[in-house]
Amino acid sequence: MKKEIDLSITNYGHTRTLDYDVVILPWGATEPHNLHLPYLTDAILAHDVAVDAALLALREYGVRAMVLPPVAMGAQNPGQRDLRFCIHYRYDTQRGILADTVASLYHQGFRKLLIVNGHGGNSFKSMIRDLAVDYPDFMILSSEWFTVLPGKEWFDEPGDHADELETSVMMHYHPELVRLEEAGPGEAKPFALKSLREKTAWVPRHWTLVTNDTGIGNPHLATALKGQRFAEAIARKYARLLKDLSTITTPQDLY
Repeated sequence: MKKEIDLSITNYGHTRTLDYDVVILPWGATEPHNLHLPYLTDAILAHDVAVDAALLALREYGVRAMVLPPVAMGAQNPGQRDLRFCIHYRYDTQRGILADTVASLYHQGFRKLLIVNGHGGNSFKSMIRDLAVDYPDFMILSSEWFTVLPGKEWFDEPGDHADELETSVMMHYHPELVRLEEAGPGEAKPFALKSLREKTAWVPRHWTLVTNDTGIGNPHLATALKGQRFAEAIARKYARLLKDLSTITTPQDLY
């Protein structure tokens, strides 16, 4: 069944005979994740959650979605480019990737694309609005898998980068890639200005001034069981979304 919905492992022999209701595009980044998680954590987790959701949608609702290979081209904060092998991709680069993906899918007859984003620095709203002008009958939806459900209800001390949440979910999917004993504390320095701490305005954090180990949030309370419960709940929410999307044909049907 997995070969029906995961383009990373399937082949044209499978895909050419099947109908697909929705296409899913996992999107992450290439960046350090504290001292214990892989650089591609955001891409890996977005892909794995998307695959689980597609499997659930097929098994429980008969809805078939194709999960594309994950994109690891993420936008970074100031200071992150100073970190070895942390790669910053500009807005125009990301927009070009999304535009080319949409153009190819549209040509092939697909009309629904769900972005499952795993990197907080990525933002697709303006891109989607632009593409809606070029492809008015193509639906593009964007989501961040780690915000679909409130992390504070599932974890003891959720942070926002290489924290208990991300570490737990990675321990669930890929325990062999986690070196929790090597993790730093994930301590983060807040903004000096009270107005910024209160989120009166937004400014990107300068990463190397905020954290010493690149993490923000304590990972040491992470467990595979916490990650499994959270990932399964997220996948179930996405599966219901895929079911809902299968019942509509055009953007006008959303209303």
